Amino acid sequence: MNDWQNWRKQQRATLIAQRMQISCSDRTLWSQEITNFLIQGFPILQQHAVGFYSAYKGEYDPMPVMEYLNACGTTLALPEVIEPDQPLIYRKWWPQVSVKKDRYGLLVPCDTEAGLISAVVIPMVGFDDQGYRLGYGSGYFDRTLAAMPTHPLTIGIAFEQQRIATTYPQSHDIPMNFVVTERSIYVLNQRLHPLSIESCARINKQFQG
Repeated sequence: MNDWQNWRKQQRATLIAQRMQISCSDRTLWSQEITNFLIQGFPILQQHAVGFYSAYKGEYDPMPVMEYLNACGTTLALPEVIEPDQPLIYRKWWPQVSVKKDRYGLLVPCDTEAGLISAVVIPMVGFDDQGYRLGYGSGYFDRTLAAMPTHPLTIGIAFEQQRIATTYPQSHDIPMNFVVTERSIYVLNQRLHPLSIESCARINKQFQG
């Protein structure tokens, strides 16, 4: 597709609008399923320094998983935009930390230590069967992943209704290792394949922190 940028812009607006219209009951139920998949399917995260995100425009809120991992002693971090067109930095987060809003209205820790992460949970506006994500169009996550010295364990998060036939991936796009929705955990093996919680936990032993 020649005009992939305009196509993505239109698709992004449609998917965000649909996500914002999810009923409270469905959102609660779906979020509980995603939380369970992340906690039960990815015990390996306890061995990592994990980057999460501040929920935005109807995204799944990962706070229950963050609080669980914090109680397990896991190092957690939230991203901060420092400069346009530059990689994100990840600042350490814990439940009692002071936070502020960035230029996008997202919560970030107030000047806590920045450090490297070895696993990252990434929100997706949309995703396709090749594991590519449709984001908000700024390219921050792709630039951040590309700049890391070693590729981290990547877990994309979305609701199942955000699956699309293709994102028209470009050379700078980086597919997720795993995608988690309220329906299943999916692993990327050329295409996304559903996994049981038990199988996911076994597979993830290769991603040692």
